[in-house]
Amino acid sequence: MGGWEFVKDRTAAEGAVWRSADGLLYQRTGGEELRAEAEFQQLVACLGYPVPEIVGSGSADGRYFVVERAIGDSSLHEEALADAGRDGRVGHQVIGTAAAVASKLLQAQARHPLPATPWFAQAAFAAEVFEENPDFDTPRVHEAVEHALDRLTRLPMVHGHLDYGLPNVLRAGVIDWQHHGPVPLGYDVYPALDIVAFKGGGKGYTITPEQRSAYTAALDGTTASLIGRRVSEHLGDFLLGKCFFFLARMRPTDHARHDKHIKWQYRRALFTMGLDQYESSGTIDTGTFPTLERFAAEHR
Repeated sequence: MGGWEFVKDRTAAEGAVWRSADGLLYQRTGGEELRAEAEFQQLVACLGYPVPEIVGSGSADGRYFVVERAIGDSSLHEEALADAGRDGRVGHQVIGTAAAVASKLLQAQARHPLPATPWFAQAAFAAEVFEENPDFDTPRVHEAVEHALDRLTRLPMVHGHLDYGLPNVLRAGVIDWQHHGPVPLGYDVYPALDIVAFKGGGKGYTITPEQRSAYTAALDGTTASLIGRRVSEHLGDFLLGKCFFFLARMRPTDHARHDKHIKWQYRRALFTMGLDQYESSGTIDTGTFPTLERFAAEHR
């Protein structure tokens, strides 16, 4: 790795991220999963998706590597943290940029629809959720999922990111396409600001209801022009999927790790709250979710 500066270990896979001395290139290392991700990223780049350009790839020292052009110095998550560090609030510029990048992605996705195909099991990690939480594998939960899936048949299927959020969004595009798969149009981008609540509100900033509304309105303007409908009417359907996604692979294997046990129970509580809200109103208000800190204090 001569000439490359270590940035960080990859969090969801083996390998690491490195930056060139001039800051113009990034190199990621990993296994076969990185090869599959790179091939997918090259595919969607050709379809006009706002993703980094891959300029080199190959194998060295038993690992696969990908070299891609930098599309920014910081993620919108990092910009939100910087804003909050100054005055405790996320700046409206971050929200506006998030909406602009999301709109670019929506436009590219809508131009290249996919045939109808099963998608929920992969996108929501549903099998893993039911395996780790068998008490949720009930007719009630399956009925709610079927209701959401039936509603979502009204939307075109597209190539999706699956793990979309401010940490993976930069001003010029979207990175980290490891968990890609087919999704309904809007599934990636509409819940992006709600993810802060699923992660416990302890990431250094919060998103106000006004900011979520402004972001959603901007996306609705885009989808109305693309497919003739405001996709925010499906936000509750999307968020039901996110209740699954953020519960997957959370059950601790080390019973001595009380912190991990509390986090698993917290995500289970959010799943139940989300399900209750979805059944009663057809949507989910993540603004009502407790923080992880509050939940832990109440269940200490």
